Amino acid sequence: MKILLIYNPMANHKRAGKLLPKVEACFNSKNIEFDLKLTDYPEHAVDLVINADFSQYDGVVAGGGDGTLFETINGYYKNPNKGKIPLGVLPIGTGNAFARDLEMDVSRWEEAVEIIRLGKPRNVDVGVFRTHGQDYYFMNILGLGFVADVGKTAHKLKVFGNVSYTLGVLYQMLFLKSYRVKIEADGKSYDRDNIFVEISNTRYTSNFLMAPHAEIDDGLLDVTLLDKTTRRKLMQSFPKIFTGEHIHIDEIEQFKAQKITLETDIPKVLAPDGELMGITPMEVECLRQDVPVFWR
Repeated sequence: MKILLIYNPMANHKRAGKLLPKVEACFNSKNIEFDLKLTDYPEHAVDLVINADFSQYDGVVAGGGDGTLFETINGYYKNPNKGKIPLGVLPIGTGNAFARDLEMDVSRWEEAVEIIRLGKPRNVDVGVFRTHGQDYYFMNILGLGFVADVGKTAHKLKVFGNVSYTLGVLYQMLFLKSYRVKIEADGKSYDRDNIFVEISNTRYTSNFLMAPHAEIDDGLLDVTLLDKTTRRKLMQSFPKIFTGEHIHIDEIEQFKAQKITLETDIPKVLAPDGELMGITPMEVECLRQDVPVFWR
């Protein structure tokens, strides 16, 4: 077996860089041949994967967090090779939401290497969104409104790990504002005074159980809407997002859809997989079981 290992040494506050010798030793001990490509700057992984010759590999592995996986999957889809080789995940970043849905223990990255060695791919869904003439792909989530603002704050506080998202929520509550959103989802229309929209392929957003009923191979995306509410009620309800109980509060709506169009009364920044990329309006689609992923 030979893989292309896309590795972000800056992941998890540079801890990934210090971990690299152990990672290389682990791959060698399992007789997995690999070409190591280190990322040096934002979106470098996109370029590395676009220019890779997939015919030389049995898989491409994203070593880092959800941001590294986001860049890897976007390079994957833009690669000119017609054959689709399996995608692997080495969860060594701050956020590893996709790995959680693969039932990986994100505290034991060695298990991910063993999963890769077993070489048993399973086809999973991929989300694609189109904004102002550009297509982007995501494995986890696509958010806008309050959740995008939280992501922006959390990015500045990454030194605190997953707690950065909790701190981002608390900070952004000070600036809570609603906006109008219009959504068409598989023929149904929604017009809401909205706080946030989260479109989920996976159950988790960081360590928040945002979409407890999401499945990554059902051909559908799970949409969560938070309608206009008060800061006080949002604060009171916030702990429920860790267990998925937030879906039962009155201001939350959830539904599944394969194709979605969305527009807002003011342009809103989009946050795919924790990154900030694109603005509304947009179109979103779930590509059913479109990518093979190494899984148990």
